[in-house]
Amino acid sequence: MSSIDKILVPFDFSEASINALEYVFNFVGPNREVDIYALYVSAMPMSQSEMDALKGDFGKMVDSFKKKTKKPPIFISNTGKVIESILSAREEYYADLIMMGTMGDQVTDEAITNTSRLVLEANCPVISIPFGCNIKQPKDIALVMGKEEVDDKIVLKTLLDIARTFNSKVHVLTIYKESVYAEESVVESTESLLEYYLEHFYEEHTFTKNQDVEQGILDYINKKNIDLLAILPRNHARMSTPSEGRLTKLLTLHSEIPVLTLD
Repeated sequence: MSSIDKILVPFDFSEASINALEYVFNFVGPNREVDIYALYVSAMPMSQSEMDALKGDFGKMVDSFKKKTKKPPIFISNTGKVIESILSAREEYYADLIMMGTMGDQVTDEAITNTSRLVLEANCPVISIPFGCNIKQPKDIALVMGKEEVDDKIVLKTLLDIARTFNSKVHVLTIYKESVYAEESVVESTESLLEYYLEHFYEEHTFTKNQDVEQGILDYINKKNIDLLAILPRNHARMSTPSEGRLTKLLTLHSEIPVLTLD
């Protein structure tokens, strides 16, 4: 049974947020007891009449969705800065997972979006949902692993929950720039951990050489028809230095499928 009981969805009536909420409805399905909190963040305090109008518009939009959930989504609001408000609401409502839409940015590598900021700052799992992605169940998941040994095994829990829920196959991918043999010898020590914590959902471990790590990941996604990409955005390894999160930001900007950041 999945332990994902509460999902927070930042929502501002944009196309990206509507698309994300539809994805969440499909993700939750009609039979699971999951609380969905749709969070509207306002820069300025709102009157009760303004809040009532937003709730009415939200209800009409939800009614237009083809899929329904067992528990209707709850519209909530907060005032302040977007990222801080999202993280505050996540703690207040004890959300297990944040699912946020993004328009991404295919043109530049240097753009900073609210979603790309969130995945780096949130101390919880986040799924970024690109606008225009197929709204489908994640049957094939790719977990990107570096050469370091995973230390904090609890970060794999959300991934396992999702795999159990959808009976997904988890494909593990390691991109190497130099010698595949060196990479395989280091990652070999994590194989038993992956098999244990990912159970029978663990499908394979693929090693691919590419000087451009991001491009190697995107190529693999297309080749294997991956539905969900899972990455470790922070330092979850022994004997390594924390990453500045550049790869996480790039994948959030450029991926055409949802990206699960495990934290």
